[in-house]
Amino acid sequence: MDIISQLQEQVNTIAALAFNTFGTLQRDAHPVKLSPNYPDPPPPSNPTEDPATATGNVSEQPKLMTAALVKAAKQFDALVAALPPAEGGEEVQLKRIAELQAENDAVGQELQRQLEAAEKELKEVQELFGQATDNCLNLKRPD
Repeated sequence: MDIISQLQEQVNTIAALAFNTFGTLQRDAHPVKLSPNYPDPPPPSNPTEDPATATGNVSEQPKLMTAALVKAAKQFDALVAALPPAEGGEEVQLKRIAELQAENDAVGQELQRQLEAAEKELKEVQELFGQATDNCLNLKRPD
């Protein structure tokens, strides 16, 4: 896998970890009183339904998720550091892009010529095959 694909995969991993971390924090957050004008939030009706007790030690889970997120970020940084340095400035890169585009156009034209030649040859073979089948069908059986 090339380094750009690895970077994209790492970005996807970081995004998934972030979403899971935020979701877990939201799920396990204790109810908070929004304002003194609102009543207190109701306590959980069943202690086993309380996410804080159902998942075990809640204070440990955010630490583990944070560690995983930091590890993924460090891996991303390592991949970025492994990228080859940019050759020259923007002008050099634009010149290289123009060269590659010209090379691509030349190869495309050559492929188009080869395709046309192959189509012409296919047409000739089909005509010869048609003539051969006609000749075979027109043959009379010996009496």
